Amino acid sequence: MAKLNITLAKSLNGRLAKHKATAEALGLRKIGDTTVQPDNAATRGKIALIGYLLQVTEEK
Repeated sequence: MAKLNITLAKSLNGRLAKHKATAEALGLRKIGDTTVQPDNAATRGKIALIGYLLQVTEEK
């Protein structure tokens, strides 16, 4: 199964509480934090919600 490298590229300050909670659920707290998540519908949904804060790359 494919994996996604997800990095928090922008600050969470001043964002909606739901967006902050989504970042936290992905394991992202500070700018530059990176996590590896499975490429599935749940992860894609989270990325769709806060994609403007993230940098996403596919891991091989």
